[in-house]
Amino acid sequence: MTKFAILTYGTRGDVQPYIALGLALQRAGHTVRLAAPEVFRDLVTGYGLGFHPLPGDPGDLMQQAADRAGSSPIRFPLVVLQHALPLALEMLDSVREACQGAEAIVHSLLLTVVGHEMAVEMQVPDFSALIFLTFAPTSAFPAQILPAVRLGGTFNRLTHAGFIQLFWQANRLAYAFLRRKNRQLPPLSGWPFGPASTHPTPILYALSPQIISRPADWGPDVHLTGYWTLAPEDGWSPPRVLLEFLEAGPAPVFVGFGSLITAKASHLTEVALEALARTGKRGLLVRGWGGIQDRNLPGDVLAVDEVPFEWLFPRMAALVHHGGVGTTAAGLRSGVPAVVVSSTADQPYWGYQLQRVGVGPPPIPLKRLTADRLVTAIEQLTSDEGMRQQAARLGRLLHDEDGVGRAVEIIERYLSGAGCASAHR
Repeated sequence: MTKFAILTYGTRGDVQPYIALGLALQRAGHTVRLAAPEVFRDLVTGYGLGFHPLPGDPGDLMQQAADRAGSSPIRFPLVVLQHALPLALEMLDSVREACQGAEAIVHSLLLTVVGHEMAVEMQVPDFSALIFLTFAPTSAFPAQILPAVRLGGTFNRLTHAGFIQLFWQANRLAYAFLRRKNRQLPPLSGWPFGPASTHPTPILYALSPQIISRPADWGPDVHLTGYWTLAPEDGWSPPRVLLEFLEAGPAPVFVGFGSLITAKASHLTEVALEALARTGKRGLLVRGWGGIQDRNLPGDVLAVDEVPFEWLFPRMAALVHHGGVGTTAAGLRSGVPAVVVSSTADQPYWGYQLQRVGVGPPPIPLKRLTADRLVTAIEQLTSDEGMRQQAARLGRLLHDEDGVGRAVEIIERYLSGAGCASAHR
């Protein structure tokens, strides 16, 4: 069996799918150590996985992304780079420690380059495990940073190439800056993907083919596995106050913005409460990291801390959320229609995807959020019978997927030598 190091950085939505993958690998007999920000130690170890802390505050990154970058395809990578540069050497050392003894390395988006370089240095295979549609150009659709633009196949490929160059050059510049002060560091080995790489790294997208059709022009080392779903921890039970609230009346409307931290938190809460009052709907507010603020609430609205979405969402009448891929996946699996209030990164993309597959109205950009817009969305979510039937149909299809099982099968095939890409041996 193989010793895996899984490397991920970001919010809970950037960590939870990798816990699911780690558990699936562990059930298959492998050994797993998951490296993530310290704030997720209890979450990771609570599921019985080995843990290694990574430096940095992902909450700070999210606030800068929401308030400074927004949905700008240029500002977002710059905000990430500004966050990463002061941590670069410490992050490199921490990743090296996390990978000690590993026989295979799995890395997420923000740790793509450092994870690949560690695999090359250690001469072990690596896998790019992604919840973002990056690094595999296609003419079928544009890059996620341009979710609503439709200008044809050539334009689509150019948007992917542009994002890849932006990502790669930002990483190259950051590493060059680091090497100038630390001459013992080796040069980068090169971009991990595509024909220029002597050992292309396989890409596993933790996304569903029910939502994203596999493009015909993807290569054989690019895989759509299905969503990586994490069940609640053994022994978890919902708070009594939540159960009593759910039993006291009709299914409420969920309002939550996950790990979003923003100076607009007060505005978000005010708009949500006004929209719920005007539609006459009960509401369940989930606080998250800072998108919802505590305040005196009416009797038909309850605020709670984090609750496993796999348990919660099927009990809701409709969903209002930020459009993170993990929250979006949980919403789709629940069979409940949703509207996305998007602020940054891939969130607008997932909002448009919900609209495209018929399970939600158009997304609402955070900077354009008003009570009127949210009232219109909630009324459609709760009254459009065709939308509700489509959401239920998709939910049933997604429940038949085994995304992590498929991912483990693909990884094991590569490790056995039956995959297309070569290991760094």
